[in-house]
Amino acid sequence: MKLKKVIFLSILITFSVRAQITMTPDLLWRLGRVSLEDLSPDGRSLLYGVTFYDIQDNRGTKLVYQLPISGGQAVLIAGEEVSVSSAGFIDNNTVYYISGGQIFVKSGNQTTQLTDIEGGISMGKVQKLSNGTYRIFVVLEVSASDNKLPTYKNLDKARFRLYDDLMYRHWNYWEDNHVQHIFYADVPPGTSKVKKAVFKDIMENEPYDAPLKPFGGTEQFTGTFDGRYIFYTSKKLRGKAYALSTNSDIYRYDTESGTTTNITAGQMGYDLNPTLSPDGRLLAYLSMERDGFESDVPRLMIYNISTGQTHMILDDFYLHDVVWESNNSLLVTYDDSATVQIGRVRIDPRRIRTSFTPVTSGWFNYGSIKTAAGILLASRMDMNHAPEVFRIDRKGQAMQITQVNSSIFQTIRKPIVTRRLVPTTDGRQMLVWVILPPDFDENKKYPVVLYCQGGPQSPVSQFYSFRWNFQVIASQGYIVVAPNRRGVPGFGREWNDAISGDWGGQPMRDYLSAVDHVAAESWADEEKMGAVGASYGGYSVYMLAGLHEGRFKALISHCGLFHMESWYGTTEELFFANWDLGGSYWDKPIPMSYTKHSPHLYVDRWTAPLLVIHGELDFRVPVEQGLQAFQAARLRNLPSKLLLFPDEGHWVLKPQNALIWHSEFFRFLDSFLKN
Repeated sequence: MKLKKVIFLSILITFSVRAQITMTPDLLWRLGRVSLEDLSPDGRSLLYGVTFYDIQDNRGTKLVYQLPISGGQAVLIAGEEVSVSSAGFIDNNTVYYISGGQIFVKSGNQTTQLTDIEGGISMGKVQKLSNGTYRIFVVLEVSASDNKLPTYKNLDKARFRLYDDLMYRHWNYWEDNHVQHIFYADVPPGTSKVKKAVFKDIMENEPYDAPLKPFGGTEQFTGTFDGRYIFYTSKKLRGKAYALSTNSDIYRYDTESGTTTNITAGQMGYDLNPTLSPDGRLLAYLSMERDGFESDVPRLMIYNISTGQTHMILDDFYLHDVVWESNNSLLVTYDDSATVQIGRVRIDPRRIRTSFTPVTSGWFNYGSIKTAAGILLASRMDMNHAPEVFRIDRKGQAMQITQVNSSIFQTIRKPIVTRRLVPTTDGRQMLVWVILPPDFDENKKYPVVLYCQGGPQSPVSQFYSFRWNFQVIASQGYIVVAPNRRGVPGFGREWNDAISGDWGGQPMRDYLSAVDHVAAESWADEEKMGAVGASYGGYSVYMLAGLHEGRFKALISHCGLFHMESWYGTTEELFFANWDLGGSYWDKPIPMSYTKHSPHLYVDRWTAPLLVIHGELDFRVPVEQGLQAFQAARLRNLPSKLLLFPDEGHWVLKPQNALIWHSEFFRFLDSFLKN
């Protein structure tokens, strides 16, 4: 995307805001999506990305800017001609970025193409070693084995796949006998166009992925400053064992001897995201205790590189980001009562004892923390604001640094976000967000939409989604009820674990408690209520369809699970299914997930109109789940629609598809809740 086109879009956005006054799906997709890329080692400047989506071209373009922390004009680093995927500092005066599948280095006005790898790279980064050498990391696809499809003479037009083990597909792609490996090369500054032949594969001839597919990135590997060791995350399992286990490990690769050591052997859950202390003495990483439980509470672990000893130093919070602030202090982001906050963990090196102190507070979600030279930066969002970059001082006060979307959010009328504690049927208190339309008038009645969260172990926090956007829904005149029902983190381990094996039980009662609580308000129209959700939230909609006893007049399920036996037989990461459903449908005794908590068992009670949305490339919840639900609804003579996206997976990511999604979403809701 040309820079002039970006400027034109910015003008168009400003004009649209003045004309529209409230947030709409079209305006939502014209926002710049801000990402915090890096902070310079001296803490004086930051790199941030802004992705603009062109609806007509049906694609996004990411630009990267450099901005002084003290204030001033942002300088465009890259992205005017070709979109950037990521960027970072090599030192205070030199940055790298990845564009067009190659790494570029920029120092002052001089830009050099650092790599020249045929086919390009999927991800990478550049580290400056203590001797001044540049270490280039790249991630490349390699063949997992010599196994090839058989050839059949005179059948050259046949197209087929052939598998003899799990996992034969994953999320939204079919396995093709390739894995991704981490490669590295050490070159002096000023080197250009480094070829693939120069790079060393640290997992040569190993049929495993590093980083983990499909979501692992450069946070899953790092190198010591002297160049001796590379630490990386991998799950070194194949076939059925890979599908049944979450047991990834942190490995130490010795660049001098070429040997590899598993430093987390015996730790049975996910071990992720190794990060080095500033002095290179300690390695922090996250570790889940229980194999098979992908949403277990991540523990903060410290590994002493010289002694080989490991200590667990924090297991009280559901952690996300971990960065070193100093040799004896780390900063983390963690779930806290339906928000995501920053906390400080101090380490006493004499006893490996810690203290934990909250740094931030408020109704916000913080993420992507970066710190250097006493400066702390993080992205921040809430239900009424898309992410921007903020600076946080020692008292936890936040000051906004980037202003990409500020003019828009200062102009539009915003919904009113409220929070309340709702009693549950088992005597607990549940935090529920209630989002009121802009210009809310308590003397009027408004239709109500119950939002059912996916995951299932994902909090309904202060996120700003570009699809399930509460600001957009409320701005169309709806009351949004968003409960943190049983099974979400941020409320203690017991609350987080309670959903496993009980998908259709207490969580459904929690949903109904929340919506009934709001329906009792004078401004809530209990005759015009709907329920919506995706993934486990879509399952919840199907389940509530048979349990709601006339409460809902419209239901929308995106990529929801409908028939638990057939879902178990077609999904891919079976560790998730085994843990959360309690096992397979042929186990004895048969888990209640199949005999009691499968939505298809209650179709005879369905009464509400249903919109089913599904991506045909969704292999986590295969499209047949949505087809079965739609077919059941039509056979029940219920007003129903089926919206399919042939080129989408579990999410809707393409701009034009997303606008179709929003259009059909509100067309369906409005037809039953506003007429």
